[in-house]
Amino acid sequence: MTRSAHFLLLSLACCAACSKPAATEETTKAKAFSLSDQTLKELAFDTVRLEPVRSEQVFSGQIMTNGDKTTKVFPLVGGVVEKLNVELGDHVTKGQVLAIIRSGEIADIQNQNSSAGTDLDIARKNLAVADDQFKAGLAAERDVVLARNELRKAQGNLGKTVKQLGIYGVSRDGRYELKAPISGFITQKNVTQNTQYTTANVDSFFTIADLDQVWVLANVFEADIARVKLGYQADITTLSYPDKHFHGVVDKVFNVLDPESKALQVRVRLANAGYLLKPEMYAQVRILNTENQKELTVPADAVIFDKDRNFVLVYKSRTSVETRPVQVTKTVGDVSYVGGSVKAGDVIISKNQLLVYDELND
Repeated sequence: MTRSAHFLLLSLACCAACSKPAATEETTKAKAFSLSDQTLKELAFDTVRLEPVRSEQVFSGQIMTNGDKTTKVFPLVGGVVEKLNVELGDHVTKGQVLAIIRSGEIADIQNQNSSAGTDLDIARKNLAVADDQFKAGLAAERDVVLARNELRKAQGNLGKTVKQLGIYGVSRDGRYELKAPISGFITQKNVTQNTQYTTANVDSFFTIADLDQVWVLANVFEADIARVKLGYQADITTLSYPDKHFHGVVDKVFNVLDPESKALQVRVRLANAGYLLKPEMYAQVRILNTENQKELTVPADAVIFDKDRNFVLVYKSRTSVETRPVQVTKTVGDVSYVGGSVKAGDVIISKNQLLVYDELND
């Protein structure tokens, strides 16, 4: 064999030896994809679903107290406020004393009560004397009847003053105690200590509201009135808790437009756990309407946007995850309606999917 032929054979052998590991490395890399146990723990999964299409209308709104569980507290008699026991924002329980008032009207009723008690004692004695005299033949039966009528009248007068003092909640020292008619929070306070007033010129001293449940009033403009009806689902967010969603339903449509804003108000009732929602807070109200048409849906957070396209990751096993392109037709709340290479029942990665997407597509 010539030297040139020998050199050619050596070159071919070297090339074959060099190319073989590269092919093996590429094949090994393709076969090596597998989600680690730690990665699986960081992922969440969901399913492609065929669901009715929802439309969403967004309105401005305001948190209000529940009108059915809100009451104004008025004093029943005039006088001077000697002591205030509560401040704006305080929580009170039913029957709690809110203020103590010194009242001339109460003093008059107490005097009447005292006089009625004296009159009752006298009437009882007069009846006893008349009865004894009648039995002894010293008085006519008519005298006994008159004495008995005077006794009934005295008993009625005393009972009247006792009921009045009971209604006013008068303490033992003759002070009028203004008490809370319901449990709740003091949302308005229109009185200060030493205020002098009469029942003719006084406004409510306090407003008490039970905030376990609140109302959200949303303003719906004329063009959107036909899109909002009783029973529609509502999703509410606030500036104070932008990432927290409160859910309720439209339970009343006020069929009167505001003459200035030309808006119709609709009401949503919300449970108020932890009293997070405060009266007068502004709110964003999303009202959802479910249509008859159905489309495939995925969690909005599961969609990956890359290179001007949308994708989802379809999970089959820890070693088999596919990148599927989808077309997002619209997103309502936390749900995206999609078309493309997915079908109902496909399992998709819905959390931390970028970790897997980057590994698959780098």
